[in-house]
Amino acid sequence: QVQLVESGGGLVQAGGSLRLSCAASGRSFSSFRMGWFRQAPGKEREFVASIIGSGGRTYYADSVKGRFTISRDNARNTVYLQMNSLKGEDTAVYYCAVARSDYGNYDYWGQGTQVTVSS
Repeated sequence: QVQLVESGGGLVQAGGSLRLSCAASGRSFSSFRMGWFRQAPGKEREFVASIIGSGGRTYYADSVKGRFTISRDNARNTVYLQMNSLKGEDTAVYYCAVARSDYGNYDYWGQGTQVTVSS
C-alpha cells in the first residue's frame, strides 16, 4: 500500500526557513512525478512545486519562485521542499503528492504538515 508521510512543518518567524520532507513507501517512486501543494485556511489547495522523475526537471508556482526549492532523493524515496525567506502568506498545510505520469492528476497524497509563519 502506498503511503506518503510529510514532516518538517512548524512555527517559524517571517524571513526564516524550513525544510519539509515527504517519505514515500509501498513501491519505488524514482520514475514518478512528485509535488508539493498547500492549502491556507479558507482557500483552495494550490500547487507549490513539482519535480519529475526522469531528469529531475522542476516547476514552481510564481509565488514561491526564488524562495523555495524542491528536490528528491530516489534512493530514499523522499522528496524535499526547502523554504527560505518565508512570509506570512506561506502559512498553510503543505501536502506532498505523487503522480504516475509527468502530466495530469496526482494519484497519491499525504496527510499534510502545518507550516505557520509569524510576522
